[in-house]
Amino acid sequence: MKLSGVRVVDLSLFLPGPHLTGIMADHGADVIKVEPYPHGEPARHAPYVQAGHTVWFRNIARGKQSIRLNLKDPRGKEILFKLCERADVFVESFRPGVMKRLGIDYAVIAARAPQIIYCSISAFGQTGQYSTKPAHDPAIQAMAGVASVTRGRDGYPAMPGVAAADMTGSLMALSGVLMALVSQRATGKGDYLDIAMMDSLMACMPHVLGPVFLENRAPIPQHERSWGGGAFNNPYETKDGQFLMMGGLEVHFAKNVLTKAGRPDLVALCEQPSGPVQDPVKAFLCGFFKTKALAEWEAWFADVDAGWAPIRDLHQAFFDPATAVRGMLLRDSEGVPHVGVPIKFSNDPARPNFHVPKLGEHAQEILRRIGYTDTEIDLLEKENVL
Repeated sequence: MKLSGVRVVDLSLFLPGPHLTGIMADHGADVIKVEPYPHGEPARHAPYVQAGHTVWFRNIARGKQSIRLNLKDPRGKEILFKLCERADVFVESFRPGVMKRLGIDYAVIAARAPQIIYCSISAFGQTGQYSTKPAHDPAIQAMAGVASVTRGRDGYPAMPGVAAADMTGSLMALSGVLMALVSQRATGKGDYLDIAMMDSLMACMPHVLGPVFLENRAPIPQHERSWGGGAFNNPYETKDGQFLMMGGLEVHFAKNVLTKAGRPDLVALCEQPSGPVQDPVKAFLCGFFKTKALAEWEAWFADVDAGWAPIRDLHQAFFDPATAVRGMLLRDSEGVPHVGVPIKFSNDPARPNFHVPKLGEHAQEILRRIGYTDTEIDLLEKENVL
């Protein structure tokens, strides 16, 4: 696989870091998940337990090796240093300052392991006035301005449906780690990556910043093309209380729908900028789509070239046969479902290892590999280092 031979020490928790290292594990990296003493990764204790593990943990930890370390004990830190000496990548996701306080910040680890690519993922980054502010995904979306444009029909900010800050942070970190690995292979030198989830989220908005950069103002969501200002970029309710999403602002899509609907006179309004000028089209579509049930609309759209989709729930999306065809719903040998691999190579593709580690399952194996004797391992276990 593409990352075979790459060794990763993963100290991160929750979603951004574990998702990053999970992708690497799926593509062949040797990932050691260093879990905090005594309870391990918090995702182990989330709701929804299936086949002995939470669904969340299973989908971020499969294929990894687990060792539990008490990093407040010097012997635990020494184990971590020895792991890093043999690794290519180190990932952590603690609040800035925690690694230095524990004595395992980049300067300390790089002194022992100069080849290490040390990736820190945090809410607001290692510098700046917000660096030590605690936050998880919803608060980061709020600080980045995203929550201000994620609003319900009542105008109030809505809870995000996807952990966008976590996931963009994870994917930016993955990109950075892979870039650094290319450089490391050429120079033998490591690097330090400072990944802020807020930075990552803000980098994903070039298409909506026109009012901000050009007119020096906040967007008015209901007037903007990306947030419902366009009639053909909006959800609509159907006769049976379900919803469909029109998701294509191209004029030819609007023409195809409105012509079949008997209102070609409205096409000209769809050529205008998004905003109040398109309200008559929205009003028509609101009434029009309430005349049929969602299944009837699927049949109606069969011969219409337009960007649209039924609004499905997560169960419908994951158990659609097309999802399995694309390999995004996988099952292990016991039939337990797993999220698939979205990066699909023609040559040497990912081969996920579905084994989910128990807490500290691989401690003895890992420690023997770095030179510890069974007697030493037994003592470390008895004295609460492992």
